Amino acid sequence: FAQKDVFQLKDIEKIAPKEKGITSMSVKEILQSLVDDGMVDTDRIGTSNYFWAFPSKALHARKRKLEELESQFAESSQKKEALQKSIEKSKIGREDTAERAALIEELAALRQKKEQLKAEIDKYRECDPDVVEEMRRTNKVAKEAANRWTDNIFSIKSWAKRKFGFEESRIDKSFGIPEDFDYID
Repeated sequence: FAQKDVFQLKDIEKIAPKEKGITSMSVKEILQSLVDDGMVDTDRIGTSNYFWAFPSKALHARKRKLEELESQFAESSQKKEALQKSIEKSKIGREDTAERAALIEELAALRQKKEQLKAEIDKYRECDPDVVEEMRRTNKVAKEAANRWTDNIFSIKSWAKRKFGFEESRIDKSFGIPEDFDYID
């Protein structure tokens, strides 16, 4: 800011230790962090990198940030006022009166009764016609699946008898198939 000029890295590495007391080894790191923060501008012209920072740009950046923060503050203030008005409107008709207390108590009692009735309905849920019908459909699907697997087992047993000449009792014993194994009716 003081010299209002454009510099190369080697110029800054010479000036910084003398004028600002920064070690020459850390100048490049500090300069890079200033570039990253947007406080110093840089551009590559040909094979050289040039660095500069003018006070007017920093001033404009601070003014923009200030305006942005002021607009956010104004917006938040309006939201706060709107919420305060909403709270005041909500309080109308909700004053603590004996009638209101009685209604709140009645509401709590009715909610408790509703929960009790739901619990009682859940106890008798197994007798619900919809639940019973769903169980019948599920049982029918399970029965069909069991009979399909039984059919598959009989098919494999007959294939093993033909292919290898095993006796049926030997196959049943080897694979743990019970003697009374049959389709489900």
